Amino acid sequence: MAKGKKKSSSKKRRAVIVAGCRTPFVKAFGDFMKMDTIDLGDAAVEGLLKRTELPRNEVDSIIWGGVILPSVAPNVGREIALDLNLPASVEAMTCTRACATGLQAVTLAAAAIERGEADVVIAGGSDSTSNAPINMPQKLVHALAPLAFGKADPTDVLAILSQLTPITEILPRRPKIAERTTGQVMGEAAEEMAGRNGISRQAQDEFAVRSHHRAAEAIASGRFDEEVVPVQTPSGKWVHTDGIVRGDTSVDKISGLRPVFKRDGTLTAANSTPLTDGAASVLLMSEEKAKALGYKPLAAFRSWKYVGVDPADQLLMAPAIAMPQALELAGMELADADLVDLHEAFAAQVLAVLKMMESDAFAEARLGRTKAPGSIDDAKLNVHGGSVAIGHPFAATGARMVTTMANELHKADKETALLGICAAGGLGVGAVMERV
Repeated sequence: MAKGKKKSSSKKRRAVIVAGCRTPFVKAFGDFMKMDTIDLGDAAVEGLLKRTELPRNEVDSIIWGGVILPSVAPNVGREIALDLNLPASVEAMTCTRACATGLQAVTLAAAAIERGEADVVIAGGSDSTSNAPINMPQKLVHALAPLAFGKADPTDVLAILSQLTPITEILPRRPKIAERTTGQVMGEAAEEMAGRNGISRQAQDEFAVRSHHRAAEAIASGRFDEEVVPVQTPSGKWVHTDGIVRGDTSVDKISGLRPVFKRDGTLTAANSTPLTDGAASVLLMSEEKAKALGYKPLAAFRSWKYVGVDPADQLLMAPAIAMPQALELAGMELADADLVDLHEAFAAQVLAVLKMMESDAFAEARLGRTKAPGSIDDAKLNVHGGSVAIGHPFAATGARMVTTMANELHKADKETALLGICAAGGLGVGAVMERV
């Protein structure tokens, strides 16, 4: 229950976004290699607290997201609260919903505020692919259990050694982003979507280049200055800006790259998101609390909608369903959205989703409508680039998108923004934000 709030109220509480902050996003095994997901979360939340000058005793809760969770401390949110010496009363949880995790954390925070459970919540997410655990095969774990948990005698040791053959069955396996139910790697699923929806290599490369150019322009113009906080690494180096964006890239430069997921495929390292380290945080408050503390809110949510589809059938298409449903909940049509921010897992996935949203047949089959939501003007879509260029720390991307759109609604004098994110497991989310 929020401090000083009555349990029931006739007036609906509204959660508002006050500010957002993120670390630079950098390639895995780069500048942030020695920082784990908690370190990165610490940096994003500390930066948010400093920039907003929020008194720490005003924080009620942290709702954090993680996809690659540390086994020794899986509640990353609580670890961040303790690392930053927030009051012990600041409760925290950690959620996970694959690539939609960051937005899940933010909407959980908004829901908690609007239910009256809290007044001030920090939400966001972080991931360090550089520090992803490499699991030992279960055969090795089971064989070594007597050594780890008991007092093995020489006979036990000999029995253990007899189980460790052949050697190929006990070697650590390379981690990969594959569906548990289908075994399909996400890039392979995106290749299938490209084929089924007629998305050419040329179109993917052009979209990827546009993403890099727009992100580079945003950095050069200072558009990201309010959301990116410099981070000092353990070696003492300061990282001030995103490390993946290539403003000088071109279709000619990337057209010669080999396909990554299929011998004669179309997806390459340049039109797919790179493995990335980073964190992003968002400060949400009840509208009344923001006013009482003297903050001017940036935005609020009109709606959000999470959906699921069969992972074996176009794994990454869920935003084509979730976004129209979120618009319907907000009482809007696609044409009413001033800005659209669609997560770029792969250029092929974005282009396939856009094509689905233009299809009357898809609308009838998947949305129960006779008419498609429509097309999205290039001038509205991913105006400052997306994950292909900026990078994609899995659990941070949603909070990054919320922050970018909240700032952009004000800077570009727009009213509404539509967000869409695909996620592993055939999941997807759409959300509608409005300027406050």
